[in-house]
Amino acid sequence: MKNPIFKRIVLKISGEALQGSKEHGIDNDVLVDICRQIKEVKGLGVEVAIVLGGGNIFRGQENSASRGLDMDRSVADYMGMLATVINGLALQNVLEKNKLPTRVMTAIEMQRVAEPYIRRRAIRHLEKGRVVIFVAGTGNPYFTTDTAAALRAVEMHADAILKATKVDGVYTADPMRVKSAKKFFRLNYIEVLKMRLKVMDATAVSLCMDNKLPIVVFSLNKSGNIKRACLGERIGTIVS
Repeated sequence: MKNPIFKRIVLKISGEALQGSKEHGIDNDVLVDICRQIKEVKGLGVEVAIVLGGGNIFRGQENSASRGLDMDRSVADYMGMLATVINGLALQNVLEKNKLPTRVMTAIEMQRVAEPYIRRRAIRHLEKGRVVIFVAGTGNPYFTTDTAAALRAVEMHADAILKATKVDGVYTADPMRVKSAKKFFRLNYIEVLKMRLKVMDATAVSLCMDNKLPIVVFSLNKSGNIKRACLGERIGTIVS
């Protein structure tokens, strides 16, 4: 059996990926498949932390800009952070039913449902073989969950961020809308920033660049892709 190229990863899963074929909410089949894939990765000896988005329930930035809503951006962002907590608890429930010890750690304290985020405690959970789910973003408005993933990955001394999305990599345009869009297999951070490619937001990419943290972007729809990424197989797009 091949050995994984990463010892510790931060898996970034968007809210849209969690909704699967549904228009909104959480697709239980997607949760079950994510759980199975994480179990495979844990079987390789890889330490797994997860950062979840909340766009399947509420998108702060989009809702604050909606016509007629006139919602303050900070309020909308806090609502989006709370949506990630719902996703985290749902994923934890499925993981633990499959005998994977899990801790949900939140940047906004709510001790009845999750542990407050403490860096040293999070690292200890990983060292003990637990899956750690980071929710509530950074705890601050105006920062995306992509930035939260980059921040947590740097703090955890992760070897890479694996960004699981609905598309199989980074393209010149949205491949769902533009059929002629071309896929990139490898990029550097400066190219992503210059071309304004929608890998992660600029703050997250800059943080990864400053800390030489690779980003692997791939599709969550194909089962087994998380394991393939950990083994260094050529899937999706690598930003390094």
